Amino acid sequence: MPIRLENVGIAVRDLDAAISFFTDLGLTVLGRDEVSGQWADTAVGLDGNHARIAMLQTPDGNGRLELFEYIHPDAIETEPTRPHEIGMHRVAFAVDDIEQSLEIAARHGCHPLRGVAIYEDMYKLTYVRGPSGIIVMLAEDLRKS
Repeated sequence: MPIRLENVGIAVRDLDAAISFFTDLGLTVLGRDEVSGQWADTAVGLDGNHARIAMLQTPDGNGRLELFEYIHPDAIETEPTRPHEIGMHRVAFAVDDIEQSLEIAARHGCHPLRGVAIYEDMYKLTYVRGPSGIIVMLAEDLRKS
């Protein structure tokens, strides 16, 4: 049976701020909606589920993020995930210019966890603490130069 990744869903505390961050990095908003009702309760497994959502897509059309901000029930704040914790780890993006991407992230108050590393002269990469504490990996392929 063929399988393909449809999207990665991320709950955020401020949908507009998250959209601004990801669109500044180069993603495009495909659509926005507000979802609720029996179908949403059943699909998500959460009674009274009501959320604002946005679907974003990478410029190549192959990657999608679904961002959602809960209206009901109230969102539960958690400590930001650390790289070694079990569970959803990070979302990663290939970028053409990591320094330019870091400048964009900084305008949103988002900075690397430690710095920029070079992996075997092939990639410059870093983990950035993005909106709502999301870990975002940015990687520049040095072989494309």
